[in-house]
Amino acid sequence: MRIVVVQVVALVVDATNFITASESSVQAFKTATLLKTLSVNSLITGEEGVGKKTLAHYILPDATVIEASDFDELLSALESVNEIIIINLENSPNIKRVLDAIKTNSVRVIATARRSFSNEHIDEIFSVKFDIPPLCQRSEDVEKLIEIFTEEASSLFSNDTKLCSENFTPDLSKNSYSLKRQVMIHSLFHDIKDGELMEIIENYLVDKLGSQSDYRNFLHLYEVPLIKAGLTRFKSQLQLSDKLGLNRNTLRKKIADNKQYL
Repeated sequence: MRIVVVQVVALVVDATNFITASESSVQAFKTATLLKTLSVNSLITGEEGVGKKTLAHYILPDATVIEASDFDELLSALESVNEIIIINLENSPNIKRVLDAIKTNSVRVIATARRSFSNEHIDEIFSVKFDIPPLCQRSEDVEKLIEIFTEEASSLFSNDTKLCSENFTPDLSKNSYSLKRQVMIHSLFHDIKDGELMEIIENYLVDKLGSQSDYRNFLHLYEVPLIKAGLTRFKSQLQLSDKLGLNRNTLRKKIADNKQYL
């Protein structure tokens, strides 16, 4: 039997709790549930942080999990287990040998790989394929994840974190990984004191100082946040220059000097 599933979304919070805010996530849950009942091998492709590994856990909750780069361990496992989850298949030093071992030992496999991954022997082993789109294509799932990560951060740091959507641009560069990190940092700094903030900057700078241009090189660490916060709050350069007590031309020059960060 050969089944090919294209553009299926699945971002999982844990092994049993799927995000179902978007229609594509709902379909992913249905597809994954179906796969739990089928004795077929599946390859899940997608970017980092889209939920490939967690989806694999949902399909095979009791399976051994091995990173493909651990070549000898993987080959040994393929001779002793009935089912396995192979993470980052593209990192295997000899994919053909791994696929041959899967076929020879009749092991049930759920594998993950980069979205761009391809290999001439893949279709021989994997009857079901998933390509999981990045979070930037799933705004409903992003909103739900922000809620979940915010609640987790509030519990972890014992505060009442509030994210203002107007001033919060989700970092989806690494999908759920970068988004969670961003929410956690935002929560940590939610009620930070001046002294704590200065200590963080001090610790950041202590090993980086040493050249004769350090003052100029690191001035952006102060100026950029001040300018960005001011533009967000006061909406115009004219008002911001007045609030900062700067000449408008001076403010424009500072904005131009820091354009790579603004």
